[in-house]
Amino acid sequence: MIMLKAKYILSIICLFVVFGGYAQKTDRDYIRQGNKLYADSLFVKAEVEYRRAIEINPESVEAMYNLGNSLMMQQKLTEAMDQYANTLSLIPKNEKNLAENQIDKERLAQIYHNMGVILQSGKQYDPCIEAYKSSLRNNPTDHETRYNLTVALKQRQQQQEQQQQDQQQDQQQEQEKEEEQEQQNQQNQNQEQQQQEEQQQDQQQQQQPEQQNEMSKENAEQMLKAIMQDEKEVQEKVQKAMQEVQPRRFEKDW
Repeated sequence: MIMLKAKYILSIICLFVVFGGYAQKTDRDYIRQGNKLYADSLFVKAEVEYRRAIEINPESVEAMYNLGNSLMMQQKLTEAMDQYANTLSLIPKNEKNLAENQIDKERLAQIYHNMGVILQSGKQYDPCIEAYKSSLRNNPTDHETRYNLTVALKQRQQQQEQQQQDQQQDQQQEQEKEEEQEQQNQQNQNQEQQQQEEQQQDQQQQQQPEQQNEMSKENAEQMLKAIMQDEKEVQEKVQKAMQEVQPRRFEKDW
């Protein structure tokens, strides 16, 4: 029984040693573990390790930067940009300090490069170009960054040209719409005018029989008056002729 108890106590001691070693794990341990997972493309698990490292050391530039990389590889681009910005806030920006610390300059160059890649993927070429320029200021020999900058400059030019073409096309389409609308308005006006003319013609045609009837009545009255006048003149002439001619009287000598 004593031996069993001693064995039991030894097991407990071993457990304490194991848990004690786990509790004593440093941020560097988590970073190294995260780097191994990252190298195996296990980005989600690597993210977990980097976050554990940051919990132990919230000012660990390496853990923050690597966390940003793991987020970027998961296409969590907004979160990655935020993480890179947090990392930048931990690196001293004093030129004297940077000149003395080449590691910080290289870190800045890498951060700005990755930020430029994210911005370039979102076609945000102006801030992307500035990020690449900031990267080259800290590491002028980075040919990959220089190449990306050249591509971004060309893409921005193409984007601007495309925007100009789209704007011109929009203006042309708007002008064509205005011309079509104007033509439609003119056609509507012509139709309205034609309808008015047709209505006037219809009214005139409706009025013509009445006018013709009126003219016929007037003509008939005039003809009647003319006939009556002629008859009156004839009667007057007959009467006058009868007055001038005296009938002869036959006289007998009885």
